[in-house]
Amino acid sequence: MEQHPPTIMAGSPAPRALMTACLLAAALGATLATAPAAAQQATQASAPAAQSEGRQRIDFNDGWRFTLGDPGGDSTPYLYDVRPEVKKSADGKDADARPDQAVQVERCGVALLKPWILPSGNAFIKDPARRHARPASDPSIDAPFARLGFDDSAWTQVRLPHDWAIAGPFLETGPYGGMGRLKTWGPAWYRKTLELSAADRGKQVYLDVDGAMAYASVWVNGRLAGGWPYGYNSFRIDLTPYVTPGASNQVAIRLDNTPESARWYPGAGLYRNVWITKTAPLHVGQWGVQVTTPQVSKESAQVAWRVNLDNKGAAPVKADVVTELLVLDAQGKPTGKPVARVTSAAATVAPGASASVDGTATLAKPRLWGPLPTQQPHRYLAVTTVRQDGRVVDRVETPFGIRTLRFDGKEGVFVNGEKIVLRGVNNHHDLGALGAAFNVRAAERQLELLQEMGTNALRMAHNPPDPQLLALTDRMGILVVNEVFDSWQRKKTPLDFHLIFDDWHEQDLRSMIRRDRNHPSIIMWSIGNEVGEQYTDKEGAALARRLHGISRDEDPTRPTTLSMNYAKPHMPLPAEVDIISLNYQGEGIRQDPEFEGTDRIRTPPQYPGFHKAFPDKVILTSESASAFSSRGVYFFPVHPTDSSIVRDGRGGDSKLQQVSSYELYAVDFGSSADKVFASLDRHPYVAGEFVWTGFDYLGEPTPYYGARSSYTGILDLAGFKKDRFWLYQSRWRPDFKMAHILPHWTWPDRVGQVTPVHVFTSGDEAELFVNGKSQGRKKKAPLTYRLRWDDVKYEPGEVRVVSYKAGKEWARASVKTAGEAASLQASADRATIDGDGRDLSFVTVRIADKAGVDVPRSMQRVRFTVEGPGELVATDNGDPTSFEPFPSAERAAFNGMVLAIVRAKPGASGPITVRATAAGLAPASVTLQARPADKAIKTHQRP
Repeated sequence: MEQHPPTIMAGSPAPRALMTACLLAAALGATLATAPAAAQQATQASAPAAQSEGRQRIDFNDGWRFTLGDPGGDSTPYLYDVRPEVKKSADGKDADARPDQAVQVERCGVALLKPWILPSGNAFIKDPARRHARPASDPSIDAPFARLGFDDSAWTQVRLPHDWAIAGPFLETGPYGGMGRLKTWGPAWYRKTLELSAADRGKQVYLDVDGAMAYASVWVNGRLAGGWPYGYNSFRIDLTPYVTPGASNQVAIRLDNTPESARWYPGAGLYRNVWITKTAPLHVGQWGVQVTTPQVSKESAQVAWRVNLDNKGAAPVKADVVTELLVLDAQGKPTGKPVARVTSAAATVAPGASASVDGTATLAKPRLWGPLPTQQPHRYLAVTTVRQDGRVVDRVETPFGIRTLRFDGKEGVFVNGEKIVLRGVNNHHDLGALGAAFNVRAAERQLELLQEMGTNALRMAHNPPDPQLLALTDRMGILVVNEVFDSWQRKKTPLDFHLIFDDWHEQDLRSMIRRDRNHPSIIMWSIGNEVGEQYTDKEGAALARRLHGISRDEDPTRPTTLSMNYAKPHMPLPAEVDIISLNYQGEGIRQDPEFEGTDRIRTPPQYPGFHKAFPDKVILTSESASAFSSRGVYFFPVHPTDSSIVRDGRGGDSKLQQVSSYELYAVDFGSSADKVFASLDRHPYVAGEFVWTGFDYLGEPTPYYGARSSYTGILDLAGFKKDRFWLYQSRWRPDFKMAHILPHWTWPDRVGQVTPVHVFTSGDEAELFVNGKSQGRKKKAPLTYRLRWDDVKYEPGEVRVVSYKAGKEWARASVKTAGEAASLQASADRATIDGDGRDLSFVTVRIADKAGVDVPRSMQRVRFTVEGPGELVATDNGDPTSFEPFPSAERAAFNGMVLAIVRAKPGASGPITVRATAAGLAPASVTLQARPADKAIKTHQRP
């Protein structure tokens, strides 16, 4: 039985082991070298992305200068706070290990920037008495990198979003496999000139950052304007007191990501969009429009909204607010005339204060938002216009959807009255070879592949996403569980969010909800993942109660949840949230005999206990499976059961650091997909699952921490489908006619040896043939999800399967033995891309024999070249053990496949030819067409 650690008091710092030395962040690692020189000075702000009377929202992504390290290598003057010393880093900690108590450090009079950063979150602290006053004077720092006149011509010129760590090189030895073997830590600076005209006098000027990793401090003309520590949240800094209209102004952003800050690859840099927003003194506040739909039916819908107004002027003003509702088309463009127009009661807003106005409208025959494929993700747009003395001073556009949600403890989740079984996945925020730098097309490609598999839901793991991802889930009809924290007061890694939880949890939670609350795809808020407070009884429950209260205060229309891998039905914590979310507990954790007598978490299946304790609460599995496989790798013998842990000779090979793709193997605390399916079918009141994970991700490469990326994805890091893809498709798309055979059938070293053949099909039975000879017809038994022919002996040729459903032929599939590798075959996911420097084409190259059959174990090196107005961004092959830098133009194929990611140069148009060559093989090429940027079809979030 596990021993419980001491309890903590909610709302106050956790007890900490005292560390008496004064420890500085600079001691965590050597200052990184300055980046190489670039050619030209930073440019001015780009043309406005969105503009209306009184408001401009300007894309501020181009023309930044970047360098690593602090002036003179001394980080001491720029510390946000003193951090615990990390004397030795290590990998391989069990993913479900109990979080630890935090460590207390003494500050010993060290000058810190924290007092100037904390006020940046005041708008999200509800109690005015708890808000932070900025010190009367600026910090006594002469920050040369923040000065207007500093010569940054030797810095690297970059375009945002920018992840400076993704280019590598990989750390091939030592720890940090958990963080993807890429060095993400150390101070970094970004500089860009902001040109303001004389017409900007009297305006408010804001810097809006969608995400910066991490401990951002924003400097303007040499002065510290504010900042935000949490690397995943969006934030706003008011630049108005620090800028000079009619002049050039210097914006400098310092980031200070830490080692040991995450259990996965966090990324680095200004990895999301950055904007400049200019408004009149009277304007709609940050994320200041909230739209709800309190009454919805097929015949009519009541739409309600609240508009929060800020007055930054010196006198009270009277505000008149008009809201129009319009229909959006499938790409997010307004169509037709307004379907409603409402004038709210006028409001008087005091100087330096805020006020809100409300409005409602009733729409006949509303177009409802709902998840694909059974519903359609229709959306609307609320256009809010603010007038002062008859003059338009602000206009804000807010997309939203009309839909109903119902949560039933016996039946599950209902959207617009239809029961929706959650067929979801978890994803971390990196985009494979692109790193953490968000790209709309890369994210859209991931979602398209997931929908092809049958996915209808996505859980954010374990942090707020880029807002553009939520615009995609809205447009594509995917349900979302939005999650804010991976840790509270207790730590999972020495320098994770627990260091700032006490000071920032309210600001981070409220800001996430305010930013995201109008997205119809979001169905619940998750306030934490596997937090250490599961172990602290009533004190942990009290902290959960506080976070639940904040969530409900910000948004009473959605339930809260908390993912639990330890808390049990009799404990107080589960009672504090609206939805019961279980990680792995439904199937049971470490129930295999070999774990008896160990000190690891061992949990019998928990669905019945939670359902009995909370019969009216929806139960879902927020992390299921955590199964392992390496695409195209098969080891023998094959385990005879439907689920097994990974060990050498049991699905794994620690020398190769690969796991078999028979899709029967999982992490010690997890289960195969088959075992999860059976558990869900035994407990039909469970609302569904979120598989860990949809895609492989950088970091956390359990069970082999010598690798760079995880093994749990249904698709690999390059986005290539593992066999598990078709297993989930066979369950999640039962009406889709499909059959899939594994393994491949090219085994020259296995002639005459038993080589099991498994079939995934949405049919209910199938007959297998080897070189035309039947191996028998089999039917799926109850609670089984694959068909197995475990006695097949290998002989070269063809394996063919015919599947049946209800006695009628349903689908066919076959695999053939390949000959020697002879050629490359290339294909692009999209032949036309936008010439905006952001849109991407993903080019897949396969290695084939002379008959065009894929050669499944080929590892030839492939080189890519790009001709025309395009450029190679990155390459990958899905091999978790590959340490070739992602920008490399040459890469070894992994089991016959390799990927190139290509974009058009900014402003380009015309044909782009991507060529692939390999020694001794016939080359391949594809031609893409770059579409002029002014003709691009924009599908990303409206500004």
